[in-house]
This record gives sequence, C-alpha cells and structure tokens, in this order.
Amino acid sequence: MNTLLNQLQPYPFARLREAMQGLAAPEGMSAVPLHIGEPKHPAPKVVTDALTAALPELEKYPLTAGLPELRQACADWLKRRYDGLTVNPETEILPVLGSREALFSFIQTVLNPVSDGLKPVVVSPNPFYQIYEGATILGGGEIHFANCPAPSFNPDWNSIPEDVWQRTRLVLVCSPNNPSGSVLQLEDWQQLFALQDRYGFIIGSDECYSEIYFDGNKPIGCLQAAAQSGRSYQNLVMFTSLSKRSNVPGMRSGFVAGDAGLLKNFLLYRTYHGSAMSIPVQRASIAAWNDEEHVSANRRLYQEKFDKVIPILKQVFDVDMPDASFYIWLKIPDGDDLAFAKKLWQQAAIQVLPGRFLARETEQGNPGAGYVRIALVADVNSCVKAAETIVSLYR
Repeated sequence: MNTLLNQLQPYPFARLREAMQGLAAPEGMSAVPLHIGEPKHPAPKVVTDALTAALPELEKYPLTAGLPELRQACADWLKRRYDGLTVNPETEILPVLGSREALFSFIQTVLNPVSDGLKPVVVSPNPFYQIYEGATILGGGEIHFANCPAPSFNPDWNSIPEDVWQRTRLVLVCSPNNPSGSVLQLEDWQQLFALQDRYGFIIGSDECYSEIYFDGNKPIGCLQAAAQSGRSYQNLVMFTSLSKRSNVPGMRSGFVAGDAGLLKNFLLYRTYHGSAMSIPVQRASIAAWNDEEHVSANRRLYQEKFDKVIPILKQVFDVDMPDASFYIWLKIPDGDDLAFAKKLWQQAAIQVLPGRFLARETEQGNPGAGYVRIALVADVNSCVKAAETIVSLYR
C-alpha cells in the first residue's frame, strides 16, 4: 500500500459524524442538513433534455480532450462571463469530471519528485477544501497554509516564510471562498501576481462558486485579473464546474482553462488516468454553458434565502452577506463552534459544520475555530425556520 495514505486526515464530515456519536436529535424531528454544500435546487430542464437526447451516444468511447463543441461552448461562456476574455478552445481549455477530480489530478502533474531531500510546496488557504491537502500529500509534496483571518477572510500571504516561498511550486486560491464567501479583488490578485513574478510558482484558482453572487457583483476571475493587469496566462490555471452553477453535482462536469503548456501536460496525464467525460454528459454540458436563464433563476433563489435569513440571524449574531457563494460563515460569540453544532443537533435536528473541521492548526491558531459554516441549500422555508430556531436556541 502507498504509505502516504497514512498521512491523510479524516474528511470534515467524517469528523463531524465522530463528534456526534451518541448524540441524538429530538424524537420525531427530521434532520435539517445545512452542513454539506450540495445544491438542492432542481436540475434545469435544458440540461436534462440534452442529456436524455444524447443517451444513444453512450455506445461511443469519448476522447479525453472532449468534443470540440464543448470546448468552444466553454470558451464562449468565458468570453460572455468575463467581459470579452479570450481563450483558445483548442489549447487553453480542457473538460474535466468536476473541479474536485481536476484539482486532485492537476496537483499530481505539477509536483516534481524529490531529488534533493526538499519536498515541493503547495500553499493553500486555511480554512480550505481538503482535496488540496490530500492531493499534495499523495503527490509527494508538502502543504503550507496561509490563514484567512477576519475581516477580509482572504489569505495572509505575508505569513508564509521566505524559505517556503522559495520551494513553492503551486499556490491554490479559492475565490469565491469556501467557507467564508469572500472574493479576491483585482488588487488582491495583483499582490499574488507580484509574488508569482518573484518566486515563479503556478497559481491554481478554484472558482466553482463564481456564479452565485448578489446584486450583479460578479466576482473577478484569475484569468480575467491577469488580462486586466496586462499579463499572459502563463503559470495560471482556473477550475470551474457546473455543480453549483447549474445544480447538477451528479453530472461531474467542469473545465480547466489557462496556460496551454500546463494543460498539454495535464491532458497527457488524464489520457493515462482514464478521465474522459461521457458524450451524453458533454452534450448536456454544452446546453448548460450556453444557457444563462437557469443560472439567473438559481441566483434569485439564493438571494431570497439570504435576504430572509441574514436579518433573522442579525438579531443575535454579528453576521453579514457573503460576497458570493451559498454559505454563511457564522461567528459564535463564545467561540465554541463544536459545542454550538452539538446543541443545534440535539435540540433542533439542525446540522451545521464546525469551522475547526475545515482548517488546520498553525502558529497563528486554527482560523476556523469559533465559526460554523451554514449552507443555505435547503428550500427557502426550511432555511428561514432553521435561522429562527438558531436564534431562539442561542437566546
């Protein structure tokens, strides 16, 4: 067995299940799952119709590089979404089986084997998506965390020591951020670009929440920030997905865009890895990327939830709308996020995720401790009722 597997830590939801062992919800109450970021809105008809119409194409082997029509649809979407951004669909776009799979496998392609005893470094935000850590460990790398403290909840790059920067191969960014919903602005990207110019690392930008924004405030993307700064896409790669945008997490469909050289090597890896997307899913993905009506409707539903839930929570908590995403990163006044989550489960069958499970201990502490992540994925009435119950219990 690969002994590196022994270094992997339990996933946050496994840690939550372990922490809740022996604790029961009130009898007769159904669980209100606000702990997992799984979209619950219906899959759009334009997508399901395209999927079923293409089912006869299951008899064909798909190409790892995907259909040219899919790559073109992705390029067209980038151009519409990011104010004229131009990406070559032949060399700068690669379909993937969702951002999770792509993030994991991409990290394997950019970490060099150890030759001098010093492992290549991946710098990650903290709190973070645990795939970043697992992929780094299994790729033979070393992970370093840049804490994301309040009030911005953006990574503190200044906390990374000089000797770590010198070994850094890849910096991972999540904007909009999971769990806080914070968004990097152009000046934040430019700060990171300056570090990139100094140390020569790759930037991998996880942008799977980019389409859940409010009041028309579209988050800027990594490639868009580069274009606005007069930079090329060299050593830049962005990851996106249909899961949150189009409520189809089960389709496992997304794409990667950016540096043509990096994507050429990534395609080589994926050819061996066996990660080609089935043709019916590609056809459905084309329909999804070409349609914005269902995405706007999706945003309106999330906006309604936040508009109703935030004022309720504000009665007793210091909380504001996130910049984007469907998460509330709720600060617990007494600081005990785990005790808070246990209380909600035992007294109201409400499931939230303690922030400490989404982060790692550092010299500056655990930046997730004292917060809980609430995913507003249930229907509007359930989210409102849960918020009212949380306020009542806290009082």
